[in-house]
Amino acid sequence: MKIGILETGKVNPDLVPAHGPYVPMFRNFLHRADPMIEAEGWDIVDEGRIPASPHDADGWIVTGSKHGVYDPLPWIEPLKAFLRETYAAKVPIVGICFGHQILAEAMGGKVVKSDRGWGCGVHSYRMASGEPWITGERETVNVHAMHQDQVIEKPEGARVIASSDFCEFAGLAYGDHALSIQPHPEFERGYEADLIRMRQGGDGIPDDIADHAMKTLDKGVDNDVLAGWIVAFFQRATAHPKQERESA
Repeated sequence: MKIGILETGKVNPDLVPAHGPYVPMFRNFLHRADPMIEAEGWDIVDEGRIPASPHDADGWIVTGSKHGVYDPLPWIEPLKAFLRETYAAKVPIVGICFGHQILAEAMGGKVVKSDRGWGCGVHSYRMASGEPWITGERETVNVHAMHQDQVIEKPEGARVIASSDFCEFAGLAYGDHALSIQPHPEFERGYEADLIRMRQGGDGIPDDIADHAMKTLDKGVDNDVLAGWIVAFFQRATAHPKQERESA
C-alpha cells in the first residue's frame, strides 16, 4: 500500500538534524503498524506540488503546518479542491492537525484561531465508539498536541470521533473514506519538547502554558494505538472499492 504524504508544513531547519523532516516521521509512524507501507511525499508548501490525480497513491495523509487554512496562500484552494476530488473518488484521506482543519474547511466546516489559546503537551481525548477501524476497548487516548487553530463548526454529516474539554471537534470522520484528528500521533516526546521550547515566550506559547505542557510529557502517549487505527482505516477503505469492482 502506497500512502502519499501531502506535506503542508516543514520541520524547522534547526530541528531537522535531531528529528528529521515530516515524510520520514510519518513513514516511521505508519511502520509501527505495518512495515510494508510505502510513503511518498508531495511538497505542497514550498513547491505547490498538488497530485495530478487522487489515484496517484492508495491513500493520503495531510500533515500539520505553521500556516492557517485562512492564510492567503496560493496552494490552499487547490489543496481543498484536491481533497474534495479525492473524497468523491473514494480514495482514503487522513488529516493531522492542519490537515484536520483544511479537510473540515474543504467539506464545509469552519476553522478559526481559537480564543482558548495554545494547546500543547499531551492531551487526553475521548474516543467515540462504533467506528470499525477503532479496535480494543479504549475510551480515551493520550496524544501530543500543538495548535492554536480549531474547527469550530463541523461539516454537515461529519461524525465526531474524538473530543476533549479543550477541543470539541478534535476528530472527525466523513463516510468511510476520510477521517482527521487535531493532535499529532506522529510526534515523539523529544520533538514535542523541542517544539515547546522553541515556541515558548514572546509572541509564542506563554510561559505558564509551556511549563505545564512540559510536565505533561511524562504521561506517555498512545502512538502505537493510533498507528494501528489509522492503518486499519486505510486497509478497510482501500479494500472496499476493490471488492466493489470485483463484484460488478
